[in-house]
Amino acid sequence: MAYKSVLAGEKSLVAVGNAVRAARLERGLSQEDLAVDAEVERSYMGAIERAEVNVTLLVLVRICRALKVQPSELLSKARM
Repeated sequence: MAYKSVLAGEKSLVAVGNAVRAARLERGLSQEDLAVDAEVERSYMGAIERAEVNVTLLVLVRICRALKVQPSELLSKARM
C-alpha cells in the first residue's frame, strides 16, 4: 500500500489528481496502462488520482510524458 500523506485531500492535490485522471481518460488509458508507461506502481497512480499522496515533481513529469502532455498544460488544467 502506498504511503498516505498527511496532506491527503488537500485542494491542490485533488486538482492535480483530477487533471491526471481526466487526461488519462481522454487518451483511453487504464490506470494500469498509465502506471506502466510512466514507470509508477499502479497503486501509487491510484493514490495520486485520489489525492492520497503528494506526488513529486519527477513522478509528475514521468506521468506527463506518458500522457504526451506538457507539465505546464496539466497544471493549467488543474488551475495551478
